[in-house]
Amino acid sequence: MIAAAAWVCLLAPLVGVLAIALSGNRLSRRAAGYLATSSTAVAFAAAIVAFALTLSHAAGNRRTTTTAFSWIETHALNVKLDLFVDPLSLVMMLVVSGVGTLIVAYSIGYMDGEDEERRYFAYIAFFVFSMLLLVEAANFLVLLVGWGLVGLSSYLLIGFWQDRPSAIAAAKKAFVMNAIGDAAMVLAIFLLIQHAGTLDFVPVFANAGLLGMNTWVVNIIAASLLVGAVAKSAQIPLHTWLPDAMEGPTPVSALIHAATMVTAGVYLIVRTHPLFEQAPHVQQTVAGIGAVTLLATGAIALVQTDIKRVIAYSTMSQIGYMFLAAGIGAYGAAMFHLVTHAFFKALLFLAAGVVIHALGGEQDMRKMGGLRKRMPRTFIAMLIGAGALAGLPPLAGFFSKDAIVALAFSGGVYDKMLFAAALVGVLLTALYSFRMLFLVFSGEESKETHKQLAKHRGGEGPGWMMWPVAVLALLALVGGWLQIPGAWHLFSDFLGRGGSLAVTREWLLSAVSVAVALGGVWITWTIYSARTQKAPRAPKALVEKLYFDRAYDLLFYRPAVLLAHRLASLFEQQVIERSVEEVGTGALRGGRVAAAIQNGLARSYVLLVAAGASLVLLLFLIFR
Repeated sequence: MIAAAAWVCLLAPLVGVLAIALSGNRLSRRAAGYLATSSTAVAFAAAIVAFALTLSHAAGNRRTTTTAFSWIETHALNVKLDLFVDPLSLVMMLVVSGVGTLIVAYSIGYMDGEDEERRYFAYIAFFVFSMLLLVEAANFLVLLVGWGLVGLSSYLLIGFWQDRPSAIAAAKKAFVMNAIGDAAMVLAIFLLIQHAGTLDFVPVFANAGLLGMNTWVVNIIAASLLVGAVAKSAQIPLHTWLPDAMEGPTPVSALIHAATMVTAGVYLIVRTHPLFEQAPHVQQTVAGIGAVTLLATGAIALVQTDIKRVIAYSTMSQIGYMFLAAGIGAYGAAMFHLVTHAFFKALLFLAAGVVIHALGGEQDMRKMGGLRKRMPRTFIAMLIGAGALAGLPPLAGFFSKDAIVALAFSGGVYDKMLFAAALVGVLLTALYSFRMLFLVFSGEESKETHKQLAKHRGGEGPGWMMWPVAVLALLALVGGWLQIPGAWHLFSDFLGRGGSLAVTREWLLSAVSVAVALGGVWITWTIYSARTQKAPRAPKALVEKLYFDRAYDLLFYRPAVLLAHRLASLFEQQVIERSVEEVGTGALRGGRVAAAIQNGLARSYVLLVAAGASLVLLLFLIFR
C-alpha cells in the first residue's frame, strides 16, 4: 500500500499535465486551473496515506522501496527506476504536494484573465511532478533526472511572460547557474559508479565508510554534491539567479523559490549526509557557506525596495540557516526549519501577491503605505508571516530557527563563530521583515496607493486567493508546535535525525534570540512606523548587492562576449563563411563550363569521346 501511494503521489500531477496539454483549447482556462489543483491535491492525499501507513510501522522499519523496471543494465551496473519512501522523503512529499496544492489553488484567482492560463497550469503541475520525482528517488540517477526536470520547469515558469525581456533574461540566468550544479552532480555520479559500483542510496550509504578510506574520492564526491546543492538553493556564490527569478508570476515565486525548489539543496545534503560525514572539511564548508549567505543576503534585503525581492533575499538567508544546521550535523533541525519556512515564506509571498494584485502589479514598497485599513486580513497574514520569519514566539519560525541557533552554540570554536553569525542573522531578519511590513501597511495612504487602488478597484483578493493565505497563516502560527523543548519532539522522533540540548539551556538561548529579534523590531518600528527617526541612507555596496553581478559580468560575461566576437571575425567569417562562399563560387564556375560543353554539335561530342578514350588508354599503359 505504501508503494502504491508513493506512485499515485508522483504520477497524479503528471496526469494533470498530460490532460491539460492534450486537451488544448477544448479545456477552458478556469478548468485547467481546477485540473492542476485537483491533481496536486490527489498527490497530497496520497502522501498523507503513505505517511499514515509508514507511521504505523516500528521506528526502525519505516523504509519502503518500489521498482517499476530496470532502467540501465550492464555487466557491472544495474540502475532501476524505483522510489524510496522513508521519513525524510515523506516530509518532503507532504511539503511539496501540500504547499503546492495551496499555491496552485491561489493561482486560479491570481492568474485569472491571463491569455496563457492553460500553459501556466501545465507548467506548474509539471514542476510539482519533477520535485516529487526528486524527493522520492531511490538512487542518484533518478534523483538527477528529477533535479534536471526541476531546473527545466523553473526555467519555463520564470520566463512565463515571454513578452518581457527581463523575464527571459532571468530564466536563462537561472538555467545557466543551475547547470553548473547539474554538471557537478554528474561528476559525483561518475565517481560513485567507479568506486561504489552502484547508485542506489541504501548500499552507497551503508558502505560510506569504505569510500571514506579513499580521502580524495569521498571529498570530491561530497564537494560535487555541495556545488549542486549551492546552485539549486541559491547560496553564495551561486545565488544571483534567485532575485532575478522574481520576474515570474508571484505564485511561481512562492512555490519554486520559497517553499520547494530552493530547499532541494538542503534535502540533498541531509539525504547524503553519510557521504558528507566522511568528508568533515566539506561538511564544515557547508556550515560556513550557510553562515556567510545568511549574513550577506540578510544585509542586502535591508535596502531592497521591491517587495518580492525582499522576500527572495530572506529566502536565501533562511536557507543559510538550514545549511548551517546541516553543516554541524543537526539534520533534524535543518529539516524542521525547512518545513516551517515553507509555511511562512509561502504565506509572505502569497500575501505580497494579494497586495500586488490589488495595486495593479505595483511592487515598489516606496509607492505603498497605509494599506492596513484597506486590507486588514492581508495585514494580519503578513504580520504572522513576518513574525514567524523573525522568530517571534509562539510562531513557527521561533521553534525551528532558535533550535539551530542553540545547537550552533553547543560546539567548539568554529561552532561558536557560527552561533555569532546566526545571532546577527536574527537581528537582520527582524529588521528587513518588519521594515517591509511597516512600509507597506503603516503610515498614511500614499497618493500612488490611492490612485492604484481606485484604478484597479483594489482590496482584499478573491476567495481563491484568500483561503490559501488563511490556511498558510494558520500553519505559520501553529506549525512550530510539532517540536517544543521539554514537552515533545514529534518531528525529530519521526525523522530520526536531530540534536538536542538540555531544556533549560535551549530555552535560555532562545530567550537571547528573541530579545535580539525584538530589538530589531523596535528599531524598525522607530524608523519606519513611528517615523521618529530618518531612515538611514543605504550603503552603496548593499544597493549593488555586494557587487556579485558586476564581478560575474567582468570575470565571465565580458570575456566570453569578447572571445565570441574574436572567433567570429578571425575564424567564422574568414574560414567558415569564406569557404562556403568559395564552394558556391566553384560550383557556379563548374556549371558554366559544363553548360559551354553542352553545345549540341555532334563533332564536339565525338571529340570529347575520343579524348576520354585516349585518356583511359594512356592511364592503362602507365599503370598496367
